[in-house]
Amino acid sequence: MSDGVVDLVLVEQFLNTLDERSFSSHGERHTGNDELTSVQGLLAWLEAHGLVGSGQELRPSDLTAALALRAGLRDALTSGADGTDRAETSRALAPFSLVLAPDAGGSGLRLVADSDTPGLDAIVETVAASVAGGGWSRLKLCASPDCRWAFYDTSRNGGGRWCSMDACGNRNKTRAYRRRRAD
Repeated sequence: MSDGVVDLVLVEQFLNTLDERSFSSHGERHTGNDELTSVQGLLAWLEAHGLVGSGQELRPSDLTAALALRAGLRDALTSGADGTDRAETSRALAPFSLVLAPDAGGSGLRLVADSDTPGLDAIVETVAASVAGGGWSRLKLCASPDCRWAFYDTSRNGGGRWCSMDACGNRNKTRAYRRRRAD
């Protein structure tokens, strides 16, 4: 995997802190949840992903910023016909200051976020760089309305619609088949 894909995995995990899945599988109902319901929940997630050090303190405004970023990015993945809308992505990133700064080697420039929210800069920088580099179009939300799980599309042509063909894809194709047969 390239570094961009590895970085987008972090963004995918951030998006999936909101689990909207509500389907049944093998007779068991999946119940969604939200990992970011409190400042402590956000801090635990950021620490687990190495985005803040232990002992970091967060404010309620940091949670508000994280939730707004997550909602904006999920909206951006939902709004375009192919799951990507640059205007929506721009709106999601608008509250975060992005500047060009010399890279570590000093031979080029890179996007740097400078927000007042600990831990979110890496996510904002990754999204901005992947939009500029074209990788953002591979991050999608599952097309199944009872799933909406974020996933990185590894299909050859980038046309993947389901987080899992074995689960969501099969369920939706079976529903469509049954509807056609009933008509």
